[in-house]
Amino acid sequence: MLGLSIWCTNLNLSSRSLAIVLIVTLTLVYFSYSFNACLLASISRTLQQSNLRNLLSLTTPPQSQDKTIALNGSSTSSSSSSSSSTTNIDGSDSLFSNSSSDGASPKYQLLRQQGLRPLRNLPSTLIIGVKKSGTRALLEFIRLHPDVRAAGSEVHFFDRHYQRGLRWYRHHMPYTIEGQITMEKTPSYFVTKEVPQRVHHMNVSTKLLIVVRDPVTRAISDYTQAASKKADMKRFEQLAFVNGSYSVVDTNWGPVKIGVYARYLERWLLYFPLSQLLFISGERLIMDPAYEIGRVQDFLGLKRVVTEKHFYFNATKGFPCLFKSEARSTPHCLGKTKGRNHPHIDPNAIERLREFYRPFNNKFYQLTGINFAWP
Repeated sequence: MLGLSIWCTNLNLSSRSLAIVLIVTLTLVYFSYSFNACLLASISRTLQQSNLRNLLSLTTPPQSQDKTIALNGSSTSSSSSSSSSTTNIDGSDSLFSNSSSDGASPKYQLLRQQGLRPLRNLPSTLIIGVKKSGTRALLEFIRLHPDVRAAGSEVHFFDRHYQRGLRWYRHHMPYTIEGQITMEKTPSYFVTKEVPQRVHHMNVSTKLLIVVRDPVTRAISDYTQAASKKADMKRFEQLAFVNGSYSVVDTNWGPVKIGVYARYLERWLLYFPLSQLLFISGERLIMDPAYEIGRVQDFLGLKRVVTEKHFYFNATKGFPCLFKSEARSTPHCLGKTKGRNHPHIDPNAIERLREFYRPFNNKFYQLTGINFAWP
């Protein structure tokens, strides 16, 4: 009897141990299955978004229609473009169309299958200036990032076309998916009085990129561009000073006036905190583009994808060029207007302008907390 009792006790213990082992095993299998399922779903979602970004790089809004609207204000292009996109309740434009031709396109079918709806969104980031400081270079460089989508041309919404409304502005933006940033560049925004309040009204969280450059060099570059379009333009010295004397600077002349950066920055700081503004050195953007673009990526909360491997320096132009860009996969520079040679300017005129700008530069350094060390 005693042996039978011991055998039954051992049997009960074995059964209990077996049950515990079974429960632990099932628990481990369940957690392992759940983890792998989540991992596969995450990988699938990442691959879908990667494929979609590749599609979006080939799917840009028809620029010719946008230009027609911007230049003559006719509603023909706007109405015709509506046939290729629909408008959601929130006013954002969807890439999907009701037309049979678009519906049959493989790229649209793929997007539908993935359950994703690319939209035209209002920009969350603006390159607002400064003219002739490197804004075009900044735009082309940051557009190398797969999570940045930007309007190809200057829209001039906040300074010239504000009366057309945000829906018109949105229509000029590229399509994006979740996680991508919509960006627009118009350098004249920085100096236009009404723009800060208008941008604030659109989105109080807008991030602002401002490229600045030695104001004397910037003024000469501005003049050089204008002179290239007008053969009989007066000499720089005649336009920058009153009555042909270097004693009085003509502060009403645009190229000189724009360089008083502090005056315009104070206006922006009435509506946006300094934390939403990033100042990019135009000089450093040329000499070390990877460094400045790295700062921009950090500011926008992006992974540092654009690095020194994307750039090479063209010694002839004295300007950085790209190994590839959003539009081209071959090495190329930004265009013949970049790195344009400046005319000879009387050194005395340059020195007088430097004296004129010095107190304004110091005020700008104080406002930004950055010493750009301009002469």
